[in-house]
Amino acid sequence: MSSQPSATGLATKPPGRQRRKASRAAGPAAGAAATVNVPVGTVAARPVSRPGPPPRRTPNRRAVLLASLAAAVILLAVLSWGVFAMLVQQRADEAVAQREQRFVDTASQVVVNMFSYNQDNIDQSVDRFVDSTSGPLRDMLSQNNNVDNLKAIFRSTMANSEAVINGAALESVDEIANNAEVLVSVRVTVTDLDGTNAPSQPYRLRITVHEDDNGHMTGYDVKYPDGGN
Repeated sequence: MSSQPSATGLATKPPGRQRRKASRAAGPAAGAAATVNVPVGTVAARPVSRPGPPPRRTPNRRAVLLASLAAAVILLAVLSWGVFAMLVQQRADEAVAQREQRFVDTASQVVVNMFSYNQDNIDQSVDRFVDSTSGPLRDMLSQNNNVDNLKAIFRSTMANSEAVINGAALESVDEIANNAEVLVSVRVTVTDLDGTNAPSQPYRLRITVHEDDNGHMTGYDVKYPDGGN
């Protein structure tokens, strides 16, 4: 029995299991070597780091702070002591300068009292001079009625006398005896009762000034160096 064509004119395939269509993943076929193109470029050289010092140990901040405070306290104490010592030395220097000036002032006053007098108050003038003396000078004035004789001499001049200090300088100080030597330059002008001035006379005297335990200074002795002129 021969097969007849279908109505469509196409022969029909006999029934049976259909073949599956083979499939594979995209890519080269099995067994083919895979070729990978890698772009070639210049590779930057990495810097070689040199080994550095070992890491520093963290300091003890409390110990550092205490050390700093101690140093500041010591420095402050040293500065304070220096300022204190300077002030003490300055006061000592000022005290010495004041004492030396008192020696000079006392010697100058002794000379003024010695040569200055006024006919209206001879007794007071001479007594003022005597009261400003001590030691050998006072002993000399106290002997042989020298004070009364001096008053009589001043009265006999029938004049007034004025002494002006030209200059005075400290020569030396004896700290054991508490005496000082002072050189005094003075000019003495005598004026008669009519008001006529005699030529003034210059004198140079070396006055020894003594300081007692109470700090009181007096004329201790009088000398006339180089003849007194």
